[in-house]
Amino acid sequence: MSQNTDRKFLNYPIAHEGPSVPYKNETQSIPVFRGLPLAIGATLIHNVGLIQSYFWRDAGFGVVREIKHLSHYTPRYDPTVIPVPTDSKVQDLPAPVEKRKDENGYYTSVDYHSRYLSGDLTPTAVVETLLPLIRRDTRPAGKHSIAFLESHAEIVYAAAEASTQRYKDGKPLGPLDGVPVVVKDEVHVRGYKRNLGSKLDFTEGIDGTSWCVQKWEEAGAIVIGKTTMHELGLGKLMIPMAHTNYYCGGSSGGSGYAVASGLVPIALGADGGGSIRIPSSFCGIWGLKPSHGRISGAPTLSIAESVGVFGPMAASIDDLALAYRLMAAPAPSDQDTTSSSFPNPLSTLPSSTQQRPKTIGIIRDWINRAEPSVRAVFDSALAHYQKQGYKMIDITIPYLPEGQRAHILTIMSLIASGVNPNQISKLSAPNKVMVSMGMWQIQAQDFLSSQRLRNLLMTHLAHLFKQHPGLLIFTPTTPIPGWKIETETELSRGLSDGKSSVRNMEYVWLANFTGCPAISCPAGLTKDGDKVPVGVMAMGEWGTEEDLIAFARDGVGLLDEDGRKGVQSSGLKIPNGRESFWEDVIASAEAGESK
Repeated sequence: MSQNTDRKFLNYPIAHEGPSVPYKNETQSIPVFRGLPLAIGATLIHNVGLIQSYFWRDAGFGVVREIKHLSHYTPRYDPTVIPVPTDSKVQDLPAPVEKRKDENGYYTSVDYHSRYLSGDLTPTAVVETLLPLIRRDTRPAGKHSIAFLESHAEIVYAAAEASTQRYKDGKPLGPLDGVPVVVKDEVHVRGYKRNLGSKLDFTEGIDGTSWCVQKWEEAGAIVIGKTTMHELGLGKLMIPMAHTNYYCGGSSGGSGYAVASGLVPIALGADGGGSIRIPSSFCGIWGLKPSHGRISGAPTLSIAESVGVFGPMAASIDDLALAYRLMAAPAPSDQDTTSSSFPNPLSTLPSSTQQRPKTIGIIRDWINRAEPSVRAVFDSALAHYQKQGYKMIDITIPYLPEGQRAHILTIMSLIASGVNPNQISKLSAPNKVMVSMGMWQIQAQDFLSSQRLRNLLMTHLAHLFKQHPGLLIFTPTTPIPGWKIETETELSRGLSDGKSSVRNMEYVWLANFTGCPAISCPAGLTKDGDKVPVGVMAMGEWGTEEDLIAFARDGVGLLDEDGRKGVQSSGLKIPNGRESFWEDVIASAEAGESK
């Protein structure tokens, strides 16, 4: 057990300042493959070791084993750091307060709950409105079915009718009762398959629901379907954003789409390398990557288990907090011993009188890598937080570019270990490349060096958190302003663009590799061109999810209607020109009930 200021932890890293090394990052020269060249190239890379070796060297993965300081660090394979539970009493779940303010705003769970209580609307009417929009098994398929893999009408209707009856009886389960939600196809849900966005079956004979989804369902939430994800979680493109020529981001792109289009106020995502935060940034919503091990997916393991976590995505910060506090309830120890060791989030809620440090850490060489349109939004957000009383300090973290490669090496190893050689032929062309490289090119020395570097980074972060209590490391969520779809071929045959993928993950990977929590917040739209959403991100010390939620609330005021940022302090606003893809679910459901 270690101690940092007045907080106690299990597995806390030794606080030790890392080596002083200059930041040096070079954009990689990895070729881009689309269409037929991609299919041919994937087959060659999968089958010819010499070609694999060439691309491996070209991607610069060998740099990790060459770091001279690693001999002073033991490997760390698990980044879980657990705050020791105190004797604090478990509090009641705080009621969400945020509501839709006008006809251009996004609905929140409060809008659904208040209408159910008044009798103006029923959960049954809501799912009757939603199902035709999202189902794939109808002809024609639903308008938004691209974001969904499965939606079982009989299961959805049964949950809605039970919720409707509870409201009639005056016995709703709480603020989430009857609220529609979606979950990524990475968790188990009773009655649904688990394919991880692939043609393979990962259901593993389990006919149950993962703990994190159970907690939502026990609160009365209605899972209306499983959302599309990038195959095996590998990739950051995913589905196209409705009526735009940009991707939603991945791999939780289907969940991001469902929230951004107004179909649901809350979604479940999974994040092994930014897969919650990147689509949240691209779609202009909030996304929380919790501390490693805090959210139990039992009996599901993350497909990238030593870096991956489950977490919420939402159209309002209050809904993000509500969803997190429910799903983060510790699982029983016979189901998940790691999650059971964490304190109940309702026992750690700050009181209204508590003062928390407000310190933002900036790594200037790192944020200077962001493209100008992203940097402009980030600078505006930074100025806003300084006006809110946050102190800005300069910090350094050694080996950030090398650490990103170590993170990718780790993911590739984990994914490859879960797929056998016979299954690779059933994968898409881009992932044949990724899994083949992970299966046959990563050597034990590469993996061990990566875990030594993980330890180096974690001990350095512990040093920073001890030196600056309450420190939040502030960056853009991603250095690029969305990812544009260049050709229709990408949508039908895939895209392999390692250079852009690595660049897209430049800020998000650190929280995954070291197990720290991080939050992505919508901060505005780019000022020129297509005016796409831009997110900013804060990463905190292990176990500081509530500090990140408070940080996100402090940032809502920077979002205003002026300049067509698309968001204002009352909540998310439908960006100008995007009204055609946004669904006014409550208005449609109310109209249906009045017939």
